[in-house]
Amino acid sequence: MTDMHSLPAFLAIAFAVTLSPGPAFALMLQVAARDGWRAAMANIGGNSVGVLMWGVLSAVGVSALVAANRIAYDALHVGGAIFLLWLGVSAIVRRKQPDPGAPAATPPRERTARQAARKGLINSVANPKLAIFFVSLFPQFVAPGDAVLPAALAMSGAIVACDVVWYGSIAFCVDRFRRVIAAKLLRGLERTTGVVLLGFGARLAVERP
Repeated sequence: MTDMHSLPAFLAIAFAVTLSPGPAFALMLQVAARDGWRAAMANIGGNSVGVLMWGVLSAVGVSALVAANRIAYDALHVGGAIFLLWLGVSAIVRRKQPDPGAPAATPPRERTARQAARKGLINSVANPKLAIFFVSLFPQFVAPGDAVLPAALAMSGAIVACDVVWYGSIAFCVDRFRRVIAAKLLRGLERTTGVVLLGFGARLAVERP
């Protein structure tokens, strides 16, 4: 496990990573604007499961193998880019829905939450940068002789906690605003996040490690 001297440094990195806007943040904004706080929290939960999965995989060496294996990395690279591009296009071209206050036109909350959670999980698991992030970061905070898996879970948990607090707070604010602002502004926010996701997908598609 991380010692008391390295803990503040790790927490600082965890906060910095959380505050850096990325695909997960853009996707959460899109879900919060379209479906509200409950669905956004489900999306955050799905993303968090993916982060914990990468933490465990880094402990057992799988993420290091993915980062080192060109075929495996490229497969994640292409899959992640396609998923982000699909999310972006879907947000931009999605048909206008009636006012969320109309029950007949609103999907069941459980189904909406499941879909949001699934998107968050896929977005996280299909992100090859998480493999590189964990492989490069975790060894710096694990002392020789320490059990790797508990340390990886603890550090992944710290990152997840930061994500839940920060993303959840933003999702709550967006949900409050969506109750009082015009539907056109919400649709504009959804399309804007769609363009951002397209940008992330295009960048992921063309860049190389």
